Amino acid sequence: MTPELQGIGMTSRRTRSRMIQRLREVGITSERVLATMEEVPRHIFLDEALSHRAYEDTSLPIGHSQTLSQPYIVARMTEVLLRHGPVSVLELGTGSGYQTAILAKLVKEVYSVERIKPLQDRARDRLRTLGLRNVMLRHADGGIGWADKGPFDAILVTAAPKELPRDLMMQLAEGGVIIAPVGEEKQILTQAVRHGDDFEVTQIEPVRFVPLLAGVVR
Repeated sequence: MTPELQGIGMTSRRTRSRMIQRLREVGITSERVLATMEEVPRHIFLDEALSHRAYEDTSLPIGHSQTLSQPYIVARMTEVLLRHGPVSVLELGTGSGYQTAILAKLVKEVYSVERIKPLQDRARDRLRTLGLRNVMLRHADGGIGWADKGPFDAILVTAAPKELPRDLMMQLAEGGVIIAPVGEEKQILTQAVRHGDDFEVTQIEPVRFVPLLAGVVR
């Protein structure tokens, strides 16, 4: 067993099971999502000093002013996304790689863009440790997406733009869905489904994410 995967035994599994029970209690109903989140070791996506807090329902810092989203938000966004039956998913903001790993267990193809190179490098190592081979990573400004790999069945945005980014939305396949936190001081988790050049927009619930920023960091 690799050092990063130490602690995936009984104690960690019991802790993950308690996390799953809390997710059920706050309204997560997708058994596929719950089973996947119970399987994936969230603690390896954090620095060792914070790993003991990995299964709390809270966001945690991962450096570079970025955070690992709380388990509820990961579960909620993934649950909403899966309702649309996507095969290929574009994730904007790889971050720690935890959301990426959850998606990789649930859909055929994941394309993930991260603007901060050190975060991407660590995420790549973690995904390899878990043996996930259906993820393609790109170091780029997330706001531009990854058009030459599209169109995508779904786009998941893990940082908050001020408004739904239409250029990204045009990288969706017909009937595809984008799920993103939208806003500045007040943010709303929002989904938009593509119908030709029009989009059916639905607001889901209030959230709090770091802002979607332009540019890359090496």
